[in-house]
Amino acid sequence: MATVKIQSLTKSYGAVEVIPGLDVDIADGEFVVLVGPSGCGKSTLLRMIAGLESITSGQISIGEKVVNNLPPADRDIAMVFQNYALYPHKTVGANMAFSLRMRRMDKAEIDRRVARAADILGLGPYLDRYPRALSGGQRQRVAMGRAIVRDPQVFLFDEPLSNLDAKLRVQMRAEIRELHQRLQSTTVYVTHDQIEAMTMADKIVVMQTGRIEQQGRPVDVYDKPANTFVAAFIGSPSMNLIDGVVVHKDGAPFARLGDIDLALPRIAGLDENREIIIGIRPEELKVAEAGLPAEISVVEPTGAETLVMSRYAGRELTLIDRERRSYHSGQTIHLTAKPEAIHVFDRKTTNRLD
Repeated sequence: MATVKIQSLTKSYGAVEVIPGLDVDIADGEFVVLVGPSGCGKSTLLRMIAGLESITSGQISIGEKVVNNLPPADRDIAMVFQNYALYPHKTVGANMAFSLRMRRMDKAEIDRRVARAADILGLGPYLDRYPRALSGGQRQRVAMGRAIVRDPQVFLFDEPLSNLDAKLRVQMRAEIRELHQRLQSTTVYVTHDQIEAMTMADKIVVMQTGRIEQQGRPVDVYDKPANTFVAAFIGSPSMNLIDGVVVHKDGAPFARLGDIDLALPRIAGLDENREIIIGIRPEELKVAEAGLPAEISVVEPTGAETLVMSRYAGRELTLIDRERRSYHSGQTIHLTAKPEAIHVFDRKTTNRLD
């Protein structure tokens, strides 16, 4: 396996710059997820690592080798695509062995590698079947097996689960993560699904319009989002964001939100009358005797918890309630949160205040 180092990387299509310059370091054996909305540049970045897209400027290194001008076949990477990209006229075993045969590898070694990959992925009984006889999950396993047999330095995944149903996506997430732990492989994984990112990654790289908004451990990105974009994108349901102004009472900072004041954590930069945005995770909102008077618009019981969507001062507020209270549309509830559960952002820059 190997490290991947991306330095001052840019990508332009004519006069249109889609990646204005970014830096990412991926450690040996690390599972890194590139996540962001459609069009943010994450798949373009992955394709540049793979050699399927040219680099406008900057540098990509895999291990000790700069690979800017190397063709994909010489980069010692293996890529798993969204649409599986299997040969329909070849069996599972032949699909997995194809790249090794193209290298003119010894047949005994090919058989050994295919058997090992099939054992890891539970594909032994399906080696003589054709892709049309497999389920979506089985086809994705074959695509993964084709990557494993190459024994590459780096695995690249381009939204591999987006064609699967919800239940199978959950199962395949666990299988890919287990596979990574077993092989200890350097992995770069692209998705727009932040749940996939949170559950699978050693490190998340959150992207928007070709720029990196934040990178770090999933729990750190979730607990301390760098700005309102990351705060709203990471977490499901999204963080509640409300405009406010800082006021002080007896030396303590509060956020004035319309006619209601909520106590803020004691952090630097909370000057009187500073315009801020406060963020509260849905699970940190609490129903109380006093607080933000919010009118319920939608109630969604899910069994273990109830999602309550409401409005206060023109803002949508989502509450996750695990106490099985009875709610109904049009009802007014009062919502509050502990100061330590409130995130504070500058309204002009949208950056986090600590």
